[in-house]
Amino acid sequence: MNELAIKAEKLSKNFGSFKAVDEISFDVKKGEVFGFLGANGAGKTTAMKMLIGISTPSSGKASIAGYDIYNETEKIKRNIGYMSQKFSLYDDLTIGENLRFFGGIYGLSRPDIKLNTEKVLDRLHLQKEKNALVKSLPLGWKQKLAFSAAMFHSPQIVFLDEPTGGVDPLTRREFWDMIYEAAELGTTIFVTTHYMDEAEYCNRISMMVDGKIEAMNSPKELKKQFNASSMDEVFLDLARKATRTGD
Repeated sequence: MNELAIKAEKLSKNFGSFKAVDEISFDVKKGEVFGFLGANGAGKTTAMKMLIGISTPSSGKASIAGYDIYNETEKIKRNIGYMSQKFSLYDDLTIGENLRFFGGIYGLSRPDIKLNTEKVLDRLHLQKEKNALVKSLPLGWKQKLAFSAAMFHSPQIVFLDEPTGGVDPLTRREFWDMIYEAAELGTTIFVTTHYMDEAEYCNRISMMVDGKIEAMNSPKELKKQFNASSMDEVFLDLARKATRTGD
């Protein structure tokens, strides 16, 4: 039985002579909360696009949920969830309509869509707001709803691209409670974040600098390696090496 949810070997993405992602190698265990960190321009968003099957690598190998990144992208998409950096639901649809829409995209049956919708509404205490337009919700509730939509079809892996950007600290803590709950049920979490306190919540972290992975370990071991008291210090130590300024 393969216990790896993600395996990448010398994965690269070039744009002309520019190496956005430069031969990165790593693996992620099933059920792991894996943080994928780096300053703007490090290449983490480009790497994530390759992993979720929307960008073809220039070279290297990778498997996602056991599927090949080159030949089985549709199978990858059916077995993952994805929450984009910008809010990924439809403002002009209601909460219920959004969930039904995503359930249909994921190929769920009508009974399963109805059942899963009720579960989401119960979990988020949004039963009374089922028919409210999504644009009427506060940002924090939108983000939690977007995460629930990404989890709607019980994917093996969920990719979260800076999911808590712009929300208050309490909502960020509640969001991470949802992440832990999903991981405890066996879902693999692959998350990018700019908040270094959130890096502490991950089982392991990789730190990208200028397209390369410069460090990878648990937060505790990384702090020991860099003789740092916080992940902020580790991040700043590595970020000083960066020469790129845009992502």
